Amino acid sequence: MEKLTIKLCLTQDIGVHGNLFGGNMLAWLDEAAATWACSVCKNPNMVTAKIDEMIFERPVKIGEQVIIYGEVKRVGKSSITVYIEARKKDFYSGEEELVCSTFFTFVRIDSNGRSIAIDDTVREKYAHLSKS
Repeated sequence: MEKLTIKLCLTQDIGVHGNLFGGNMLAWLDEAAATWACSVCKNPNMVTAKIDEMIFERPVKIGEQVIIYGEVKRVGKSSITVYIEARKKDFYSGEEELVCSTFFTFVRIDSNGRSIAIDDTVREKYAHLSKS
């Protein structure tokens, strides 16, 4: 998997139970996944179409580092599906623990918001994923 970004859990990110608010985590994941999907597809016009089930495995506390990783799982005619994983990292040991993971699907759109094909070169690069 590819490292996409690193976030630091700050006071303003915390919910009422003293943990990272789930909505903030989803925003972090969506931003990382979307910007990466744009890079992979070599086009800035990608929009979030679907987020699969999200299960929060562990809480994140103030001052903890969250590393977000991604892996391309499928590239279709106009969409890309990526697996995204967030792990918190212990600054001292370097050990990482899974916090949550899910699949995001993004669609390439035109200026009117209609889906259009992803470039052939991108689809060809990831064609082997559709066959597995």
